[in-house]
Amino acid sequence: MVRLRSVLYGGAALAVILLLWEGYKLVGSPQGWSVNEVRLLPRADDSSMPHVWTVAERFTQPEISAEGSSSVLVAVLRAAWFSFRISLAGWLGGVLVGVALAVLMQRFRTARDALLPYVVISQTVPLVAIAPVVVGWGGQLAVLGQPWQPWMSVAVISGYLAFFPVAVGMLRGLDSPGPAQIALMQAYAASWWQTLVRLRLPASVGHLVPALRLAAAASVIGTIVAEISTGTRGGIGRLIIEYAQAATGDPARPWTAIAGAAALGLVVAALVSALDLALARFNPAGA
Repeated sequence: MVRLRSVLYGGAALAVILLLWEGYKLVGSPQGWSVNEVRLLPRADDSSMPHVWTVAERFTQPEISAEGSSSVLVAVLRAAWFSFRISLAGWLGGVLVGVALAVLMQRFRTARDALLPYVVISQTVPLVAIAPVVVGWGGQLAVLGQPWQPWMSVAVISGYLAFFPVAVGMLRGLDSPGPAQIALMQAYAASWWQTLVRLRLPASVGHLVPALRLAAAASVIGTIVAEISTGTRGGIGRLIIEYAQAATGDPARPWTAIAGAAALGLVVAALVSALDLALARFNPAGA
């Protein structure tokens, strides 16, 4: 019932957003609302804010006017599937790196003091600055004898964003057992590895699952931004740019790609929720 209630609340929130969109179009100014030449609210004309049903109808229409062209929905789904696979690869890589760093920092105090500041600082570097570096390095690498592919650079950038919440959340979870629990394991002469597997890892689930959700969202954002920054074709990020170029004559078209990106984020979050169910027995109180 709790899961069903969450889904219903999510659907209700989406309905409210759509109603607010149409409500603003109804009462908003076509020129927007500005104060001292600074626009605070967007223009409410059809070119800037097409109707919700106009965007929905655009999904069913051909992507281009050429005969035999697939619909916009098919193009968006194809691009979303491409980005989903890259996001998944980046998320998995980020999770592995984050968990490894957390275990290392929990085990050795020196490693925590040395690495944790750099883990935090790493997230202050803009992706647009990292993307050219990753692409440049990737062009000189080979994986199992195969040349580096452009999507691999996007996955690396995606994982770069995803590892941070996992490392911080996992570290906090590993530190969560109380002194009495640690003393009990010591009384049983448990080794560090046994304490990690039987106490610290199960105790960290309540902190790890929210971190995985944040990492999933970050991996999607990283993938979309990296696709735009590196010029990688085939993904939803590049599709947003391509559709935006046609916004003047087809204002609903860019919003279809944006809706596809939002749906991609929801799908990834749903998959993490499924993982939450699998780990529920280690976290009976809920994440």
